[in-house]
Amino acid sequence: MKKLILLLSLLFVTLGNSQIVEPVKWKTSVEKISDNTYKLISKASIEAGWHLYSQNVPEDGPIPTTFMFDEENGAFKIVGNTTEDEGHTVDDPVFEMQIKFFEDMATFEQTVEVTGDKNTVHGAVEFMVCDDSRCLPPTEVDLQFNLFDKDTSPKVAISNTQEVSAISNTSDSKSSSKNGLWGIFFIAFFSGFAALLTPCVFPMIPMTVSFFTKQSKTKAAGIKNAIIYGLSIIVIYVLLGILVSLIFGADALNALSTNVWFNIIFFILLLVFATSFLGAFEIMLPNSWANKVDSQADRGGLIGIFFMALALAIVSFSCTGPIVGTLLVEAAAGGSQVGPIIGMLGFSLAIALPFALFAAFPGWLNSLPKSGGWLNTVKVVLGFLELALAFKFLSNADLVLQLHWLEREVFIAIWIAIFGALAFYLFGKIQLPHDSPLTHISVGRLGLGLLVMSFTIYMIPGLWGAPLNFISAFPPPQHYSESPYGVGFTQLGSASANHETIPEGAHLMPPHDILAFNDYDKGLAYAKKVGKPVMIDFTGHACVNCRKMEQNVWVKPQVLEKLKNDVILISLYVDDKRPLLESEVVDSKLKPGKKLKYIGQKWSELQTIKYKANTQPMYVLMDHNEENLIDPVAYTPDVETYDTWLKKGISNFKK
Repeated sequence: MKKLILLLSLLFVTLGNSQIVEPVKWKTSVEKISDNTYKLISKASIEAGWHLYSQNVPEDGPIPTTFMFDEENGAFKIVGNTTEDEGHTVDDPVFEMQIKFFEDMATFEQTVEVTGDKNTVHGAVEFMVCDDSRCLPPTEVDLQFNLFDKDTSPKVAISNTQEVSAISNTSDSKSSSKNGLWGIFFIAFFSGFAALLTPCVFPMIPMTVSFFTKQSKTKAAGIKNAIIYGLSIIVIYVLLGILVSLIFGADALNALSTNVWFNIIFFILLLVFATSFLGAFEIMLPNSWANKVDSQADRGGLIGIFFMALALAIVSFSCTGPIVGTLLVEAAAGGSQVGPIIGMLGFSLAIALPFALFAAFPGWLNSLPKSGGWLNTVKVVLGFLELALAFKFLSNADLVLQLHWLEREVFIAIWIAIFGALAFYLFGKIQLPHDSPLTHISVGRLGLGLLVMSFTIYMIPGLWGAPLNFISAFPPPQHYSESPYGVGFTQLGSASANHETIPEGAHLMPPHDILAFNDYDKGLAYAKKVGKPVMIDFTGHACVNCRKMEQNVWVKPQVLEKLKNDVILISLYVDDKRPLLESEVVDSKLKPGKKLKYIGQKWSELQTIKYKANTQPMYVLMDHNEENLIDPVAYTPDVETYDTWLKKGISNFKK
């Protein structure tokens, strides 16, 4: 019975992979808004079980949906960015990130302004879809929008609907509004408490509370004024968050996480903030601002209290500014237009609460620790944290450009240096400009120093390839490194006994140590040389199920042994966006009139034409004459089924 189940499972995945899949069909329509403004509407009908990824996907995630419109020599002007439906957001365990996608139906809208006399807009959409076991490569479909007659009245119903069938010949967030925004809120809230413990803010608490209690005729009036003061602080910072959201807009914020220039600017900005906190200089707003605002605070009443709160924000800017700036950067990079507003709400609430509470219970002031050198220590610790965070943004830019300047080992080494220096600072071995003389260290400071030192030691194995799951969201992925196995190892040094030298065009796939080629011809030639069968792995950098197979099936001893010793693996990435050499650019056989420009397009077309399939993952075992040894299989999460398939194909080759 068990064998029958295995055979039926194998037959199912084989049949499921032996045809061209077209799970998405596109329809275009146009809605007239005004005399020369139109809304281009693209609707995707998605087959049950499949999902289409959003336009806004975090870096190192799956391929996002992307729209391109031909402005045809100025005949049309694109207004804003393409909007999309709300969709669904889930925590993806493979990519370890929140990813937004659409099921059943998705609508995308783009506004255009007509500046010429043409009635047709041409465009294209590139997208990626997956189901629970397969992904399609990035697929590009041409779109055409027929505009209304110029005399048609505005805001009429949708017309000129055109269906576009996506022949899938090429294949395999907004963050969750609730979870993402709650995360921003709590991070900002705790950052607000950290800001309270800085030299610019902490001494202001007893001074401000004493002012309200002395100036108010009754205790109730003092509490009322302090609450208004706290609310004013919240209003001021929330207005700052609203301003950031309005300046950038939702579409710009969504692009921040992968935009090279934004990431470089954020890196420089955080570097300046960190340097300021470490004591090199102070970031201050002009004194004239503080003087003008302070004069308005003498007016009394609600207006006077509001200007007192504004004066606090300006005077304490040298301490709160870097924290606020960092929060706004992080919230904005999250892609949500509401993020900066929520961030400033959490931050200002933490700042405002102590003023209101201590005004209500003045006796609590006696329990506050006295101001002193410990406040500068808090400031310096925040400076080290901002310095570490800055390199995350530089890493983002490096990953997008694929420059390999800040690879995983370099990034981890920088963090080890930063947190190691912080530990020595907390132990009193390093002194900075504004530190008070340190005769001894407190128990709290010692405990924090030990915690930071432990974290530093934890990161050291990352230089030798350890995954460092605790900080997996920060350093570059493991494949983006000088050596997939860490510092001190080379491909030759880490090769298995069966691969004492690495042939040209091959590499060792981490973490399995499998010899793999990314070029079909070189891999086939090497297989002929060593007398082994070929296993073609049609895969994708952004293919979720491909990673599941590698992480959950390939690592099993019985499978791994065969992949390392009995076959020559050729991994062909259908979403590889590197351009082909000029001599390799050819006309597409599937799309007449178009050329294959990227490496991924070449492998995708090979899979579609030769194997009549377009989903990933897909595994092919073939001999040296490029004939199949056994029917190809797709996503096969059952280890025994996959191992049976491998064993039979290898046995057929030996026969």
